[in-house]
Amino acid sequence: MKILAALLLISFGLCAAPPVAPQALPKGNAADLGFSPERLNKITQILKDDAAKGTMPGATLMIVRHGKIAYFESIGSLDPQKKTPMTNDAIFRIYSMSKAVTTVTAMTLFEEGKFNLSDPVSRYLPQFARMKVGVEKLDPATGKPTLEIVNARGQMTIQDLMRHTSGITYGFFGNSLNKKAYLDAGVLKGDYTNAEFVDRIAKLPLAYQPGTTWDYSHSTDILGSVIEAITGKSLYQAEKERVLDPLGMKDSAFYVTDPAKQPRIAEPFSNDRVFGIQAEFNDPRVGGKTESGGGGMVSTTIDYARFLQMMLNGGTLEGKRILSPKTVAFMTSDHVGETITPGPLYLPGPGYGFGLGFAVRRVPGVSADQGSQGDYTWNGVGGTHFWVDPKEDMFVVYMMQSPRARQHYMSTIRNLVYSALVNPK
Repeated sequence: MKILAALLLISFGLCAAPPVAPQALPKGNAADLGFSPERLNKITQILKDDAAKGTMPGATLMIVRHGKIAYFESIGSLDPQKKTPMTNDAIFRIYSMSKAVTTVTAMTLFEEGKFNLSDPVSRYLPQFARMKVGVEKLDPATGKPTLEIVNARGQMTIQDLMRHTSGITYGFFGNSLNKKAYLDAGVLKGDYTNAEFVDRIAKLPLAYQPGTTWDYSHSTDILGSVIEAITGKSLYQAEKERVLDPLGMKDSAFYVTDPAKQPRIAEPFSNDRVFGIQAEFNDPRVGGKTESGGGGMVSTTIDYARFLQMMLNGGTLEGKRILSPKTVAFMTSDHVGETITPGPLYLPGPGYGFGLGFAVRRVPGVSADQGSQGDYTWNGVGGTHFWVDPKEDMFVVYMMQSPRARQHYMSTIRNLVYSALVNPK
């Protein structure tokens, strides 16, 4: 009887155990995956030296090839003010890396026939039906720039939102009169719903005629509102149901209101919190109404790696299909082509076009950074970045909270990783 009781207790305990949360991807042997262990160790040492010198506060770096982790290190400080060590499960403000998640969420609706990319945005958000465009000209009398307001020649489409050709802009970098109008209107002031944000943006003139010019912008924030209009749910609810929960991205959200998770939030140096005009690091511990599909999410290296592995797998991970392989290929093709004019600050950079939510490499060379034709990438203004290289069956996630060091590490990490890949393909 005692043995039976013990077996029943064990059985009950096994049945009652909570489900195991998805973890990082399986680990592999770096050499077997084509990397030089010695060269990978050099990356670690470089980052450790930089953290010791104060070049960056702390970082995590993950390299995945053939579905296995070849390298995953956390270096430096989680919070440089408190000298707490960086951890592999640190939570980062990923800012514009939110755009990829929002765009994938939208494309799950596209696959259900809920919209076409050629649909005018005004079909879902009527505020954009009759937009104006601000054309900057020099006043011949004063020699100073003025803003002439003209009618938009056409409607912005959902494709325009996804590829940043909507005519919408950002106000926190650059000095054009259109950007100044965003600052003067205080579009980012206070706590507001996504619907209220649509009203703010729709009242302002576009910086360009829709569909003519690539200009980095609030377009993906507006895409988030399109998702809300189609689903009748908040952006976060839609993302959770369609992307985050199926992929086990348990630490990805717009806020970190759970006190148990808050000690894991990575912080920048106290003097490195500003990344633009009237723009600085937020505190994700404080919840709010705003769910910025273009720049409001937090995530971990592990969570984002699961998202990227899904993309590299052609839309599926561990039996959960998010998108079809054809849709992934469509998203990661160049949608800018030769008909779209690059704006004054063309952030994809030389050698890159732009797809739906990602910059896409057109040619092997041209760019000053290593890569493969067809690789796709983006980054967050707070210091995070990623790229996916389908030709090498590889992706890389680098997480850091340092706006001033962002550009340096975007190039340095990419070139160090390819230098360590000694057996390509």
